[in-house]
Order: sequence, then C-alpha cells, then structure tokens
Amino acid sequence: MRNHWLTSFLLFMLLLTGCDGGDSSTTTTDQGSIPANAIQIDIIYAPESQDYMPKIMQDFNDSYRRGINPVTGQPLAEGERPIFISGKNGSSGTVMQGIVNALIAPSNSNVERPVIFQPSVSHWLALANSLSRRQIFNLSEARPTALAPVVMAIWESRLNAIRQTVGYDDIGWEELLQVLDAPNGWQDFGIADGRRTVFYGHTDPFVSSTGLSTLIAEFYAAARENGFTGRVLTMDVVMDEDVRSGVREIEQLIRHYSRRTTEFKNYIAQGPEYLDFVALEENDLIAINRGLTQYQPPERLVALYPKEGTFWHEHPFGIVNGDWVTAEEQAAARVFTDYVLLPDPQAYIMSYGFRPANPDVPLGFPFEEQYGVTVEGPATVLDVPDAEVIVAIQESWTFVKKQADIMLLIDISGSMAQENRLEQAKQAALAFIDQMETNNRVGLTVFDTSVTEVVPLDNLERNQQALRQAIQSLQPQGGTALYDATVAVMNNIAAASDDGDRIRAVLVLSDGEDTESVQYDLLAVTNAIRATRNDLNPVIVIPVAYGSAADTRTLSRMAEASNTTLQSGDPNNIQALLELIGSYF
Repeated sequence: MRNHWLTSFLLFMLLLTGCDGGDSSTTTTDQGSIPANAIQIDIIYAPESQDYMPKIMQDFNDSYRRGINPVTGQPLAEGERPIFISGKNGSSGTVMQGIVNALIAPSNSNVERPVIFQPSVSHWLALANSLSRRQIFNLSEARPTALAPVVMAIWESRLNAIRQTVGYDDIGWEELLQVLDAPNGWQDFGIADGRRTVFYGHTDPFVSSTGLSTLIAEFYAAARENGFTGRVLTMDVVMDEDVRSGVREIEQLIRHYSRRTTEFKNYIAQGPEYLDFVALEENDLIAINRGLTQYQPPERLVALYPKEGTFWHEHPFGIVNGDWVTAEEQAAARVFTDYVLLPDPQAYIMSYGFRPANPDVPLGFPFEEQYGVTVEGPATVLDVPDAEVIVAIQESWTFVKKQADIMLLIDISGSMAQENRLEQAKQAALAFIDQMETNNRVGLTVFDTSVTEVVPLDNLERNQQALRQAIQSLQPQGGTALYDATVAVMNNIAAASDDGDRIRAVLVLSDGEDTESVQYDLLAVTNAIRATRNDLNPVIVIPVAYGSAADTRTLSRMAEASNTTLQSGDPNNIQALLELIGSYF
C-alpha cells in the first residue's frame, strides 16, 4: 500500500511539473484525438493480446478525453495531464530482439522503441537483460496482466484412447512417446483407422513464447527421464547429451513447425488428420472450441496439462529503461498497468479465455468443461531457468529439432512465361532457400514436358550456391507434366530420404494446368499422396499457385490429399508466403 501511495504521489508531481499551461488544442490520429498536453506512450504487445488490447487502450484514452482519470474514476485535478496510449502487436521474440538492438545495434533493420513491452511470458524480459547486459527491464516491477498456461491441445478421442490403453488419467510426454513407439501407432491405442505415426506441432522458440516455453518443458521432461531431481534446470543439465537425445526423441513427434501460433490454430481446428496435438496457450484452445477460428472443429479439443509440468504465461507489462523513455512516461505506463488490472478490464480480458491476473476477479466464463479446460489448470508448474540457461536451450534447437528434406519442384513450362509467373516463382524459391536453416536438405527438380532433377538433395550448407545459380538460370519452355513430375519427385525423395527422423516434403511451384503427363492423371496423383500419409514418415506436398488463371482446383486437390493448404504465389507479399510455407519446417 505504501509503495502504491508513493507511486501515485510521484506521478502527481510529474504531471504537475509537466503541465503546459492548460492548452486544450488537440491533434488527431487513427486512434482518435490526442489532447495537446497529453503524455503519449506506446506499447508493443503479444499477438494473442490483439483480441482485447485495442478496446482497452481505446477505453483508457476515451476516459482521459472526457477529463476523467480512468484508474480513480475522478475528474482530473488542476494541472493533471491526460495520458494517451497507442500500440501494435508483434511476435515476442522478434520485438525483444528489436528492443535489444535499439540499445546495442541501433542501425539494425529490426529496432523497436516502445515504452511498454508486453510479451506472452517474462522469459523474454529476462532474455533482453541478459543479451544486452543491461537492466532494460526491472523484473520485480513487471506485473502480470493476463494468465494462460501452455497446454497440449489434443483431440478428446485421442486423449481418451491413451488413457484407456495405459489405464490411468495422468498423461504427459511419456505416454505420447508410447504412441510414437507403438508398432502400429494409434491403432495399438484402440483407434481402428488410426495412423502409425503421431502428428505434433509447436512454434519457433526464437520467435514464439509458446514455442520457447514448450522447448524448455521438453528439456525438463527429458532431464527427469534421465534422473534429474532438481527444481530448476541448470547449464550442465541442458548440455548433457542424454538429455538432448531425450528432447530429440520428443521432437520426432513433430509433423511440422510454425513461426507463430496463428497458423497452428487453423491447422489443428481442421481435425485429427491434420495434427493430433499442438502446443498452445489455453486461451487459443478455448477459442477453437468456441468456433472462433477459421474452421469449425469436428470434435472437442481438450487441454492436456502434461504431468511433467508446464509454464504459466503471465503477459507481463515490462516498462522499458531506455534512453528514449522519460521518467514521466514510465510513471504514465504504471498508470496504464494499474488500469489494465482493474476488475472491468480484467473481466473483459477473461472473456477471451485468459485467467484474470487480479485475484479479486472470480474465474467465470469461458472456463467451462465444454470448452476443453479445467478450472484447476496445471497441477505441476515448472520453474523458469536463469536467462543464460534459456539462451542455451534456444541455441540447442538446431541440434534437437526435426530437420527437413525438401525438394523444390518448379514448373518451367511455356505457360509460366505469362504474367511473369516463372520469375515470381524464382523469386520465391530464392527467398525460401535464403531463410532455410542450413541443416535442412534441399534439392531442385524442374518440369516442362519432361522431368529433370537439376540439383540433388543435399545439405543446404553445401549446395546453396548451386541452387541459387540453377534457379536464376531457369527459362520457360515446353508443356506441363505436373502429374508425372509430382509422383516422380515423391518417389525420388522417398528413396533418397529414408531417414525416419526428418520431415519430407515436396514444394510445388506451378500454374497447375497439366497438358503433357502420360503416366498419371489427377486421381492417381492424389491417391499416391494419400498413400504416403500412413507411412511412419510421410511425404507431404505443398502446392503454390501462380497466375490469375492458375488451375487452383487441381492444386487444391493435391494439397487436400496431403493435409496441407494451397498457397498463393502473391508477388506482392512473398514474406507472408514464406511464413506460411515455413510453418511446415
């Protein structure tokens, strides 16, 4: 109480000294009018906060516009300056690095200078301090604003099958790996038409809070399996090869990765054939079950709170200590933090599936069984390791993650000369290999009337230059043997890539209109694609359509057969295309 009084007194004094004499003129922005004497602060918040943050900012600003302090509910005192907040969302890892860059590498292309940073989890605030070797954030002052545990969102039929098979209810990584190791996969767990392999996904731990927390949780699970009994992971445990091998085994469950959670919410909502389970924040699972995503789920997803433990994401408000932030702005940021923790904003945040951070706000809708969650939440909560240990876990991902074998299959037929289609495909292919990890194996095959392997599948570190030169030299000619090319490449990648611990994929860049195939038709192609879905290591096909007259029907049927989604080769938004494609690797 004493600290709150001191904070309020300090803010009052700052507001008085900052008074500009009562100028009532305003300026106008996209977010409304700003009083001329307002203290302006900006916030960058995690993408999942986009559901509620714009309205909360709007209500806060509107209160000041009416001359009312939104925290006290009282008219502004004489000389008290209004506060105006604006903001945007951004992936937590990317924003964290941008704030660090603003201090140590201000000429970097990724630079951010907010007053408040609200990541999904405080891991990022500690990492910012560690990477910059400065106290950018006072961790003791970073207050939680919305709570959500990380869960494994799993189809209810899948979870029930595991529980019935093992004979108990407390399920975690141990039991999920039992499905992976079962000779007949899900069929050995009572699902008659089940796949032999498990489809799991999580996001990039360098970008996504959920991905980072999930990777740390996997290290905890592997460490416990190897005899670790301590409370907090240490550097020697993370570097232990047996522990890393255990994490690598968990990562073999991966069907595909994604940079952000958004893509996974739509993938898994399509049903068990797309993914069996995926790491999500609890609020995302609730949103899927409420039908708030692109697809209506065919059955209920339920929250598996792994018995080995998970993390709470607290969506903290980190107030930046940077040379672009004044003491007055920091004080104003604390006022906004106080406002977000009031009962009404907390109830609004809860309506989107977040648990209130204010303990005085009772838990209510939508925390109901019908939405796949429990009121109690996780039984075991993991301790957050030191920042240096988290960095080591991130850096280990290259060694423990499931690597990919990807064959680029590019249509060089004469029709690809129209509308500059081939040049657009080449540009996307070059950008794709530039953003791929060098441990992945990539090759290049082209087709017109015939099919030609130009660059064999090999580690990108070795063949990147050959791929670039080959792609740049492609010229349009001949007819389109799309069907023959697709099957031939699937067969080739299956033969050349028999390593069961790698994602196998064919990335097809084409306008889709087959004119020359002699061995296969569309039905034969889709049957061949579907046949590989039951393999322990299926070959996935990801089509990208080029041109206004692209045969999207054909390409969509190929994507549907592989449980992927047809992508548009939009030349104006290659980055969005790369993010969508990259979600598989």
